[in-house]
Amino acid sequence: MNNPQRSITLNRWLVAASLLLLAANLRPLFSSTSVLLPNIITGLGISAATAGYLTTLPVLCMGIFAPLAPRFAQRIGVERTLWVVLLLITIGTALRGYLDVYGLFLGTAMGGAGIAMGNVLLPSLVKRDYADRAALMTGLYTMSLVGGAALGAAISLPLSQALGDQWSNGLAIWALPGLLALFAWAPVAYLSGAAQQASARLLPVKGLRQDALAWAVTLFMGLQSALAYCVLGWMAPMLQARGLSGTEAGLITSVSIILQVLSCILTPMLASRGQDQRALAVVLSAMAALGLVGMLMGPGWAIWPLALIQGLGQGGLFALALMLIVLRSRDAHVAASLSSMAQAIGYILAASGPLLIGLLYAWTGGFDAAAGLIGMLGICTALAGWFAGRNLLVKAQIIDVTV
Repeated sequence: MNNPQRSITLNRWLVAASLLLLAANLRPLFSSTSVLLPNIITGLGISAATAGYLTTLPVLCMGIFAPLAPRFAQRIGVERTLWVVLLLITIGTALRGYLDVYGLFLGTAMGGAGIAMGNVLLPSLVKRDYADRAALMTGLYTMSLVGGAALGAAISLPLSQALGDQWSNGLAIWALPGLLALFAWAPVAYLSGAAQQASARLLPVKGLRQDALAWAVTLFMGLQSALAYCVLGWMAPMLQARGLSGTEAGLITSVSIILQVLSCILTPMLASRGQDQRALAVVLSAMAALGLVGMLMGPGWAIWPLALIQGLGQGGLFALALMLIVLRSRDAHVAASLSSMAQAIGYILAASGPLLIGLLYAWTGGFDAAAGLIGMLGICTALAGWFAGRNLLVKAQIIDVTV
């Protein structure tokens, strides 16, 4: 005899597995571009400034397109919007390898738009369908995000060399995991069809822009992201400036990113067990910021252990930022709108971090000033986390469009 409860549980975790596959496709676009950037510059003959615009474009798209996610979800439901997200990422990722510079920029913008909406809706889906396992699911999908980034950094160059030594193939190959996720998520989107759409749709929310706690969550998301993109974009050049070889600098950066996976799993569990998350936010901010400053300014023998500390702190900050969106929201409707606000404003703020480091390096010819900037980012992240970590709910009013 069939057990209905067992079938429901099985379906729930099959959806969770598809969700993790979806999440794994939200970061390879960044890391694959970063690793292959020298090859792209040489192959297309673009300037360093144009390459800078290319690396900034997806981060800006994540800020610009994040507000669209709740609007699409209000019309067609969360699951179907996420299917559109995967379609944009898959097509955009494939386009990066074709049509020369035009396809590169168009595909990057399309992928960035899809990633923006996926980032916004995942916390809402966790809040709605996995409220009893919010810490576990947040940890797992954050781990998938970071794991996708690490995999993109690790194998994009070897893949391009294996595929005819063409950078375009190393970029376009990442459309294949997107295609796999697209097929895996299709039944979820289909089964959330007409009969379930009324309950699957998100309702609009007002009042977040007037709430201090919502702004604290937003600033925490943006500031920790600024630190993260400083690491992704500048850790290896900083270490090379200290005299390390390119290979060793790349290895240290990769290990630091891989360690983020561990803290992505542990941090949401710690966050859900405490009375609030203020102390955790401060400790993680100190680990991420001071770890990077120490690698820049400290003794050479300390670089490796500080890289381990930095990776654990940075991964924990990212997971905590996503977890706070869930914890500070009373339901999925508020979580989607708070996620949209935090990521729209946060990622635009985040784009300034690596940009300022580049400007400071150009002005001073070294990274001493950048160390001061990173220290200030760490202090501001800790302050924002202290206020965002209070055990409160954001004040927001749901607008019921059915009445």
